[in-house]
Amino acid sequence: MRNVVILGSTGSIGTQAIDVISARPEQFNVVGLSAGGTSLGLLVEQARLLRPEVVAVASTTAAAELRERLPGIQVWEGADASTRLAAYDRADVVLNAITGAAGLEPTLATLAAGITLALANKESLVIGGRLVTEAAAPGQIVAVDSEHSAFAQALRAGRKSEVRRLILTASGGPFRGRSRAELSGVTPDEAMAHPTWAMGRVITINSSTLVNKGLELLEAGLLYDVPLDAIQVVVHPQSMVHSMVEYVDGSTIAQCSPPDMRLPIALGLTWPDRVPDAAPAFDWTKASAWTFEPLDDEAFPAVELARRVGNAGGVAPAVYNGANEVCVDAFCAGKLAFTGIVDVITACVDRLLGPDGPDFGELSVPGVLAADAWARETAAELIASR
Repeated sequence: MRNVVILGSTGSIGTQAIDVISARPEQFNVVGLSAGGTSLGLLVEQARLLRPEVVAVASTTAAAELRERLPGIQVWEGADASTRLAAYDRADVVLNAITGAAGLEPTLATLAAGITLALANKESLVIGGRLVTEAAAPGQIVAVDSEHSAFAQALRAGRKSEVRRLILTASGGPFRGRSRAELSGVTPDEAMAHPTWAMGRVITINSSTLVNKGLELLEAGLLYDVPLDAIQVVVHPQSMVHSMVEYVDGSTIAQCSPPDMRLPIALGLTWPDRVPDAAPAFDWTKASAWTFEPLDDEAFPAVELARRVGNAGGVAPAVYNGANEVCVDAFCAGKLAFTGIVDVITACVDRLLGPDGPDFGELSVPGVLAADAWARETAAELIASR
């Protein structure tokens, strides 16, 4: 029996994790749930189903209602509620499915407590960089993103010294094949229509701009200690091959499965063991075709921009991520064109890395949070001036 805490339980990854867990009560016991408090009805349903020891929410108003509706369950409240729950001493594994930079402090809290971290919040690793990797014991961070779970599985095929490069696959999003000029008039509804995955708003928009693939590039480099120049992004529209590892002898090992996040979630909760029937397998009696093509960096410059900020290091990845979150909100509100998202992120990065850019000192949690705040403010200013 594995005791699990789920941070961000009402989001896409959180709800799918609960599907995996609730089907296997003999294997998992949820001891804590956290959420922002905006989907209160769903959180109540989850808590009544799973009967955790603790439910944590940021909203004081939501906490008061939860106490009334969930007798016998502890309710923690406040901006740091998820961070406190991330270090809960009854947990064997914490699934961090919080969206965005807000996941950094919970990630560090889990690592400091010596608990296994099933990481779906890539942003915390990207913006924290070595603050996160140096806080983790060997094997303490287990990737939940399908691509990084694929790398972990494929890397079992050989020694680290035998790896030549990582091949990070991308569906190409809903606008694959369009030129930059054709992208200028894209609407939020069009950007939300991902051809393969059903995800939350921010991740879906990020997938349409390929900012998400830029974040995954940075995450892969940090998780597996691979230079960014040894990670190649290739477009694979069918999303059946979740990523590949190329070895020095010319062999390439691919991890393949139908696109279903329950598989990497289940593996993240039990690594290195597999959960039987976590998700459906391929039906090899049916004909299918898988294709691969190069990424169009001119139409989708977010990946190469991510490579640039990753090589710059320091707080540059935090600026990339923070500016993007503001741009996504502005795009969805009709205040920024689709192509303006990466343009504004680029302008923020240029300011940071320019001769007159701000100095956030040695990499630290306060410095990362200050850079994140600066990026959000700068992006808002740039959007207002467009």
